[in-house]
Amino acid sequence: MSKEIANEEQWFSQHEAELIRDAKKRHADEKAARDEKVECELKKAHWMKCPKCGHDMKTIMLDSIELDKCTNCEGIYFDAGELDELLLAENDKKKSIFRKLMDPIF
Repeated sequence: MSKEIANEEQWFSQHEAELIRDAKKRHADEKAARDEKVECELKKAHWMKCPKCGHDMKTIMLDSIELDKCTNCEGIYFDAGELDELLLAENDKKKSIFRKLMDPIF
């Protein structure tokens, strides 16, 4: 009888370890799904919103670069690498770049 009890305890121990492992994996998967959902909601709420005043932004073209300009405070925002690209393309005309940015037709 003690051999049967030992086998039974071993089975329960293994089964319990599997249940705990499965529960931890399920919990991690659910957390990842929640985190992804929150990230998507945040992106949707902040997409093309001015980081300064929160109003809508519009895309403007400056040469071949797409810039984001606030419709309220008129702040102009560059994505990563856009300012470098613009300055390299207009190396001799840096002053004219900033004059273009100040042009009210944007």
